Amino acid sequence: MTSNAYRLSVLAAGVVGVLGAGLFTASAQQQQQQPPQGWYKVCAKQEDVDICNVQNNVTADNGQLVTSVGLIEIKGKVNRKVFQVTVPTGRIIGAGIGLQIDAGKAQKLEYVVCFPDRCVAEVPLTDQLVGSFKKGQQITLTSINFQNQPNPIKVALTGFSGAYDGPPLQQPDLDDRQKKLKDFVAKNNQDFAKKLKDEQDKAKTAN
Repeated sequence: MTSNAYRLSVLAAGVVGVLGAGLFTASAQQQQQQPPQGWYKVCAKQEDVDICNVQNNVTADNGQLVTSVGLIEIKGKVNRKVFQVTVPTGRIIGAGIGLQIDAGKAQKLEYVVCFPDRCVAEVPLTDQLVGSFKKGQQITLTSINFQNQPNPIKVALTGFSGAYDGPPLQQPDLDDRQKKLKDFVAKNNQDFAKKLKDEQDKAKTAN
C-alpha cells in the first residue's frame, strides 16, 4: 500500500475516537447506571477523504480500552476498506489476533502498527466478512499477551446490521455518548475509592 493509504488506515480509528463503550464487566450494584453499548457508526472528513467507521469498543470499568473493533471505509483521494482490531500493548506481535465468528474457523489478523498504549491489527474488509457479521451472533477476538496466554474477548453482533446499513451518529448523539461514558467511569472510580477507604477503616479498627 502507499504510505498515504497506510497512514490513513492507521489514523482511521483515531479520527472517530473511542467515543463509546462496547461490552462492560459490571457488578450487580452497577446495573442501574449502564454505559453506552453496542455497535454504532461515525463518519468524518480527514484531509482529502471521507472516513466511516462502524465500531464497537470494549472498555473496562475504569475507562481503559480492552478491545476496539472497527469496519472502516475510506473514500476519496484514497479508497480502502479495512477491518481493524485495537488491543492494549504487551502482546506477542507474531501471533497476531484471531478472529472467530460464532463457532467458525479463526482467521488471523496481522498487526500493522503499535503505539505506546495500543496495537492495531487489520485485514481487508470484504463483502463476505460483512455478510458473516450480519448473519452471526458474536465474534471472538483472541490476542496473545506477553505471558504467552490467550486473551479472548467476545463481542456480540446484536445491532451490527442496523449500525452498518443505517446513518452515522450525529455530533449531539456522540457528545451524549461520551458524557454517559465519562459519568459511568467517574461513578465507578468513586465507588472503588469508597470501598478502599471502608476496607482501610476496617483494618484500622481491627488493629
